[in-house]
Amino acid sequence: MASLTIRKLDDTLKAYLRLRSAKNGRSVEEEVRVILRELSEGRAEPVEASVPALAAAPAPAPRATGAAGEPRITLIIGGGIAAYKALDLIRRLKERRIQVRCVLTKAAQQFVTPLAASALSHERVYSDLFDAESEFDAGHIRLARECDLIVVAPATADLMAKMAQGHADDLASAILLAANRPILLAPAMNPLMWNNPATRRNVLQLRRDGIHTVGPNAGEMAEAGEAGVGRMAEPTEIAAAADHMLRPPQPRPLAGKRVLITAGPTHEAIDPVRYIANRSSGKQGFAIAAAARAAGADVVLVTGPVELHDPPGVSVMRVESARDMLHRVEAALPADVAIFAAAVADWRVATEGTQKLKKTAAGMPPLQLVENPDILATISKLKDKRPPLVIGFAAETEHLIENAKAKFARKGCDWIVANDVSPATGVMGGDRNTVHLLARDGKEVTVDSWPVMTKEEVAAALVSRIARTVGATS
Repeated sequence: MASLTIRKLDDTLKAYLRLRSAKNGRSVEEEVRVILRELSEGRAEPVEASVPALAAAPAPAPRATGAAGEPRITLIIGGGIAAYKALDLIRRLKERRIQVRCVLTKAAQQFVTPLAASALSHERVYSDLFDAESEFDAGHIRLARECDLIVVAPATADLMAKMAQGHADDLASAILLAANRPILLAPAMNPLMWNNPATRRNVLQLRRDGIHTVGPNAGEMAEAGEAGVGRMAEPTEIAAAADHMLRPPQPRPLAGKRVLITAGPTHEAIDPVRYIANRSSGKQGFAIAAAARAAGADVVLVTGPVELHDPPGVSVMRVESARDMLHRVEAALPADVAIFAAAVADWRVATEGTQKLKKTAAGMPPLQLVENPDILATISKLKDKRPPLVIGFAAETEHLIENAKAKFARKGCDWIVANDVSPATGVMGGDRNTVHLLARDGKEVTVDSWPVMTKEEVAAALVSRIARTVGATS
C-alpha cells in the first residue's frame, strides 16, 4: 500500500491520532493503518472515549530501531559540493545494517536529488519544514527522535553556525534543535572558511555542547588550485564513526585467554551411507563461541556436522566422529577454559562396514556397539594440560537435576550446564533454551536455574559468568 495522505481533519480527531500514536510508539501514518485494520475487523474504539484516557497517559519513548532491530540514522545532507558523497555514505551505512532516513536542505537539492537519496535509502526523503503531510504530526520532532543517531554530512559552515546559535528556520536546523539523540557532524568547506575565527568558535561551541565530529581531512578542494583542511571525511570513515557510536566496543574481559569449545553432534559410521547420530543442531555451542570471541578470547571451536556458518574470528575445526573430536580437542590444548557443549554419541559400531549393509533372508545384520571415548571425562582428569576451568553439558530427558548431579560426580569437571532436551521442549534444533548451572561450593553442589532465554542470551550469560570466574582466579 502506498503512503497515506491525511488532510482536513478536525482538532478532536487530530488530537486523538497524535495521542494514540504517541502511546503506541508509532507514527500517525502507521497508527491510521492500524485503525483502518481495526475498523475492518469491527474492533475500533470511539474517539470521544479515547481522547481523555490517552491524554492522561504518559507517552513512551518512540521506537528508534527498525523492525529487524537495526539501528536507524537520520542523515541530514547539507548544501555543498561534497553532498554527492552522501549518496555513497547511504550505501556504506546500509552495508553495516543501519537504516537511513534522509533530510535534504534546500541547498543540498542543487547537488543531489531526493529521488536518488530515496532510491538508495529505501525511505521517503524529507526537505520541507512546512510539509503538510509530515508536519501534520510534528514531523521534525519525529525525525529528531525516531532514530538512534543524527548524522550531518556534509556539515556546512552555515549549518554549523545555525546549530551553534540555536536557529531553527528550516527542517534541518529544526531537527537539530529538537534532537535528544547523539549528533555526528562531517564538516566540509573551503579551507579559508574552516579556518575562519567564526567557524572555529562555532565548532568549539558545538563540541562543548556534546556534538561529535569526524574530519575534515586535508586534500584538494573542488575549486581549482585550492587545497588544505576542509575536505569532508570519506564515506567509509563517516560510516565507521557512526557505527562506533551506535555499537560501541564491548568490554573484552577474556582478552588474552584461550577458550576451547565443542559443539554439534557426532556421526558414527555404520557403513559408507549410514551412521548413528542425534538431533543436536550445534546452535548453543556456536553461540557460546561467538560470545567468547566478542569477550576478547582466542576461541577454538571443534564441531561435528552442522549446517551453521562459522562465527567470525573463531578458529573452526570440523570433525565427524567422537574419536576425531577427541583428537582435535587434545591437539588444541592448552586452553584457559574448555566448554564441552557437543552432543557426542555414546556408542559406535564395533566394526564399520566397508560396503553398504544389505538386507538378508536371515533378517537385520547384527550391530555390535562399543563405547566411544568420554571427551569431557578425559580432559577433566588430565594431569598435564588440564584447563583451569572445564565445563560440561548434561542433556537429559528426565530427572534433569538428579541425572546432572550424577554426571557431575562422574566426569570430574568444574561446572555442568544441564538442560532438558525432551521433544516437548524444542531445545534440540530450536532457538531457545532453559539451563541450570551446577557448580561446586566446597563439598556442596549449587544449582543456579536460569529463565527461558534465547541460545544467544544463554551464551552471553555463561561467558559473563566465566569471565568473572577466570578474572577472579588469574
